[in-house]
Amino acid sequence: MRNVSLELTLLFDFYGDILTEKQHEIFDLYYNEDLSLAEIAEHLEITRQGVRDSIVRSEEILRNFESKLGLAEKFGKLSEDVKSIVSSAERIKLINDTNYRNAELDNCINGIIDRAKALDV
Repeated sequence: MRNVSLELTLLFDFYGDILTEKQHEIFDLYYNEDLSLAEIAEHLEITRQGVRDSIVRSEEILRNFESKLGLAEKFGKLSEDVKSIVSSAERIKLINDTNYRNAELDNCINGIIDRAKALDV
């Protein structure tokens, strides 16, 4: 089962700046600050329906951008690939440390691990 709130907050991280200032604020209050529609409406002095309409429209905009650009999906794949690279490099390092103790190979492996971790994904 997929977590829709998590998906939308991730899309908001990628595409939130394309929303209008008001949409951005409402979306942030609803998904990140966990305020209710009524609380947001009171805070912004608009109707509850206005808040709901803004959230629905913002969700649509974020999903449309993701369907066209796919940045969040690409980021997720990149993150998994980097974890796999680090895991493989650490396994090679262990094999080298156990069997060969080759300093040049160890330096190369450490470079791979350091660069992969520096990607910060």
